[in-house]
Amino acid sequence: MASRRDFLKGLTTTGAATVLGPTGMSVLAMADRAVAKEQWDPGRVTHLLPTVNHERALIKASFGEALVDAPLLRVGTGITVRGERTDTAGEFWQFDARGLKPATGYDLALVSADGRALCEPWTLQTFPAPNDRPERLRLLIYTCGGGHDVFTPIDGKTIFLPVAVRKRLLRRGLSFQPDALIANGDQVYWDLAAPRASPMLGASQRAKDYAGPFDRAQPVLGTPNERFLKRAAGEQIAPLYGTDCRSTPVFFMRDDHDYFDNDEATDDIVTFPPNHWMRDLARNTQRMYYPEFLPDPTRPAGLPGSSALDRPAGVAESFGTLRYGALAEVLLYEVRTSVTLAGPSAVFLDPDVERWLIDRMASKDTAHLINIPSNPPGWSAGKWGEWYPDLLDANGKLSVAKPKPYWQTGWLKQHDRLMAALSAMPDRIPLVVSGDLHAIAEGRMMRTGSIDLARHPVNVVLSGPLGTGDLVWPSAFRGIGAMPSVHLDMQEDLKPIEENGFIIVDLTPDKIVLRFFRWNAHRDPLEAIDALEPFRTSELKRPD
Repeated sequence: MASRRDFLKGLTTTGAATVLGPTGMSVLAMADRAVAKEQWDPGRVTHLLPTVNHERALIKASFGEALVDAPLLRVGTGITVRGERTDTAGEFWQFDARGLKPATGYDLALVSADGRALCEPWTLQTFPAPNDRPERLRLLIYTCGGGHDVFTPIDGKTIFLPVAVRKRLLRRGLSFQPDALIANGDQVYWDLAAPRASPMLGASQRAKDYAGPFDRAQPVLGTPNERFLKRAAGEQIAPLYGTDCRSTPVFFMRDDHDYFDNDEATDDIVTFPPNHWMRDLARNTQRMYYPEFLPDPTRPAGLPGSSALDRPAGVAESFGTLRYGALAEVLLYEVRTSVTLAGPSAVFLDPDVERWLIDRMASKDTAHLINIPSNPPGWSAGKWGEWYPDLLDANGKLSVAKPKPYWQTGWLKQHDRLMAALSAMPDRIPLVVSGDLHAIAEGRMMRTGSIDLARHPVNVVLSGPLGTGDLVWPSAFRGIGAMPSVHLDMQEDLKPIEENGFIIVDLTPDKIVLRFFRWNAHRDPLEAIDALEPFRTSELKRPD
């Protein structure tokens, strides 16, 4: 009997049609899951990250050596997509496959311009159409996946978990076979200007020696800055993901560190809004390494960072949608790109983005709607670039007795508008899953300012960080762990835990089940990662 690998390799040359099993999933996809432990041959591919909607797939890929001619992506038997180069050397390519069918498994093959296989074929499935009614959706969610192995421990304390450990955690999350993965911000840590963070990160001599200098007066692509980006940012992404997510659609979000800086404000520097070189680094990291958000019929095409002419048609860079039929809509939004410093009228989110979010929360076309912002509602660590006015006082507690320097009152007004809209959602579970704070937590927001949410509390969750090390936990870097803001009444069902981990979210028409996973580098053996089970499970039911 021919082996699975022989069978798959045969498809590269025969172009066999996609065969669907009883669930609508490709027979090859079911075979992949059935023999998940069998090694897949990446060939010349270094990393592979896809995303999908119900009619389109966008794939980012890199290769161990530059390709002179554009590679081809074969999708089933009827579609061939010519790769588009995303760097200047020909090591990085993207593939935009359009005109796909909803809820359909496709057999994919990457081949060179002369038809030679560049890796073993694999499978990818599109999402259901917006009006379809799937019965379940499973999501893997975490934050703070970045970290470079060049940043070695300081005084015996780690800055980030080694990439090999993070990869092991990622693979454990993927072993639960999620339908999609959401990496919420901080894919990259290489801060260049923030007074506190940069000296131990991108401005350190070790970092400069490794990646070389970054010339802010030059563009990223086509200059020595391109090599800098590949060494500084690329080595935090490509080795971590490799080809493990080839059949799992990914949704990558940006936060402050993805713009190569920490959110800090002093008399000498206020790091956000991002300036030109910060945007150039963030945009080109995304362009080469992870996919943008594909269009969605209910998301305006003109939001900030959307429909840029140097991107695939209609995609968005900062504000995205994961739409899974009529079962679920997940709103994905980062707060750094459109932040303003305008006092009472300041916003984290552009007003057009806020209107889109509130309109979607008022809609009734999906059973579930989940908000996933990059900046977490519910908890504060007293830092500058957060929703809340809390500041660490002399007693080591959060307080609003003194004004927080450079903080903008308008940010909190926007927070309250969004939380009120969440609480008012008809027949849905108000749920926010966020990252940034390097913790695992769950609570219910009962009041924000003068707004009473008690009749329909907002469920708030911190998903857990993948890569955080000793020196960047909030309690180490800021002198305080995450705590509820004094602006709120919060019921903490799980107080913030500073440990690495992730969550698995299962959605069915009548409920959402959250499973929390944790791993402690100082307490747990490395081998324990491979058998991690949830330490907490929460079930949220839709209102009757």
